[in-house]
Amino acid sequence: MNTLAPRLPPNLSPLSPLREDLRLHEAAPGKDGSPAWSIQDPVTNRFYRIGWLEFECLLRWPGAPAQIAADIAASTPLAADQEQVEDFARFLERHHLLRLTPEGIKRLATEASQPGWTHWRWWLHHYLFIRIPLVRPERWLAAALPVIRPLFSTSGLTVIVLASLLGIVLVARQWDTFTHGVIDSLTLAGLSGFLLALAISKTFHELGHALVATRYGVRVAHMGVALVVLWPMLYTDTSESWKLRSHRQRLAVSAAGIGVEMALAGLSTLAWALLDDGPLRQATLYLASTGWLLSLALNASPFMRFDGYFILSDLLDFPNLHERSGALARVWLRRTLLGWADPDPEPLPARLRRALIAFALLTWCYRLVVFLGIAVAVYLFFFKALGIFLFVVELVWFIFRPLWLEIGVWRSRWSEVKADRRRWMRILGLGGLVLATIPWAFAISAPGLAHPLRQQAVFSPFPARVAELHPAGPVRSGTPLALFNAPDLQARGLRTNASVQALNQRLAGLAVEDSGIDQRRATSERLGEQLAEARSTREEEDRLRVTAEFDGVWLDVDPTLLPGTWVSTRNQVGILVDPSKWVVDAYVEQRQVERIVVGAKASFRPERHWLSIDATVIDVDSTRSSKLSHAMLDARHGGPIATQAGERQSMPVDALYRVRLVLAEPLPENHETRGRTSIEGTRQSLLWEALKRTAAVVIRESGF
Repeated sequence: MNTLAPRLPPNLSPLSPLREDLRLHEAAPGKDGSPAWSIQDPVTNRFYRIGWLEFECLLRWPGAPAQIAADIAASTPLAADQEQVEDFARFLERHHLLRLTPEGIKRLATEASQPGWTHWRWWLHHYLFIRIPLVRPERWLAAALPVIRPLFSTSGLTVIVLASLLGIVLVARQWDTFTHGVIDSLTLAGLSGFLLALAISKTFHELGHALVATRYGVRVAHMGVALVVLWPMLYTDTSESWKLRSHRQRLAVSAAGIGVEMALAGLSTLAWALLDDGPLRQATLYLASTGWLLSLALNASPFMRFDGYFILSDLLDFPNLHERSGALARVWLRRTLLGWADPDPEPLPARLRRALIAFALLTWCYRLVVFLGIAVAVYLFFFKALGIFLFVVELVWFIFRPLWLEIGVWRSRWSEVKADRRRWMRILGLGGLVLATIPWAFAISAPGLAHPLRQQAVFSPFPARVAELHPAGPVRSGTPLALFNAPDLQARGLRTNASVQALNQRLAGLAVEDSGIDQRRATSERLGEQLAEARSTREEEDRLRVTAEFDGVWLDVDPTLLPGTWVSTRNQVGILVDPSKWVVDAYVEQRQVERIVVGAKASFRPERHWLSIDATVIDVDSTRSSKLSHAMLDARHGGPIATQAGERQSMPVDALYRVRLVLAEPLPENHETRGRTSIEGTRQSLLWEALKRTAAVVIRESGF
């Protein structure tokens, strides 16, 4: 906690007495070895860390600030002055740690008259985070602690870690099965299972905090549900961990939740690897995936006030990390951009100061992305009118308001900026506006698949047996590639030929016998039918002989297809390609396709290659692609394009348009290759493009 509070009126003299119910706890010394204490407010259950100077002030409280400062300077090595004592008095008064004065009573009355939770203004300011205490778990935590104490031992932790590592190794050996199981579970029933696993995992998470805190003698005041943007999340009140003198013990309390959740995920991973398919294995899949993902991706982040933030604060023994690093970063920005000579809020080593400034800048960027995501989420999750309102509140209150407050400070002190710096800032601002207005040529990146322009995939026309396959290699046009035979077709041909011969003989006999005209006519019609059947049979037999349509390379011949092997119409026996000319089918987003024209320059970089191949646009589809032409681009087959779940065809989720490129030179490998294309687009202005997109979104979303 930063003990030097900003100046707040009124000027307190003489000093008001402290509240009698406050408690003082000795804390761990600071990094410089100076002693530290924490003041506990039992009403709000908040802790305020103070240093040696503030402690000496409390020993002499109340009194005149000048007298207290003089006494401290005379009896201790500290160089205290009246201003420091008054600053500390303002800090105590602001946090209601002093006895109420008439002015304080009026201020509390004003605060009490503010609208409560039944008023819309309260929800406007508190909907992002609301705590609802549900249980006071002290007694049953104390009863459960002896039962689970062995898990906190070295041997217990070692067994859990080794079991988790074994589970990770076993799952890594069947990683495809695990990931496919997760993807296949993304159904309505599967999402219900993930939500149930999330509730179980988070319950164990909070119990971990509570049990470790109880183990160190910290009272867990209450546990309950916190509504984060109206989304329920469990929480545990371990604020009394500030009573602990050792920051390592506070670190153990902060890390216990993630530790328990990762242990549950590790043991679930091992169970999944050992169990047979069934409901129990599916349940362990839910626990493992949710535990690993949320522990590492969400709770471990130090940029929000989750476990990762408190863990980092305790590791560094640096309370109020966000506030103090943010204050340093704001002063650094003012000095760097505006040239102000503002001192740092607190003296720190240069290396630590630079690290805290970098941390604050990363935190601001991270929070910008998170708050934008929350704004979009609240818009999508609620009905449109409320969604738009909450979206605007989120943007204004959490993004624009902090920026506006800082800009307000800059405006109020603009006269302190030197004239030449102001001139350069105006020039840079105008230059940035000009650069945003000028049309620029930006390349368009899109996934694509390269393949020969001419390809002949060979299949059996109907279920048949392989009679002969040409070996892989170069072939000339007209070369037989595959020969199939169909016993049923051969038998039908023999029957048809026999029938034709019999009918011919009968017609010849009827002519000799000079029988009736009707009999000859019927026999002739029957013969015509059999001759047509014979021609049809010969045509079908001709289809069983597949020849090369062009000069090329015969590839991908299955060595297991020996003569006599049956194949279906879906079994590809080989493919003939012309390696001299290659094209790329790229799939471009709808908002980008209008910038592509036929003849534009482009390039294609195959996967796992550094060098790109020049290309030229030869065709742009005028309608969106209803399905992908190549399964290799489908995300379900490891490709980069997401497709509709549950559809048999590869239907893209987004509106994509196919753009065909011709490569300037063939690929060295004679097979289809995934990669990224970079296509030269028409020039566009960044500012105009942003305005168009904003207007399009407003028009699209303005209808109710």
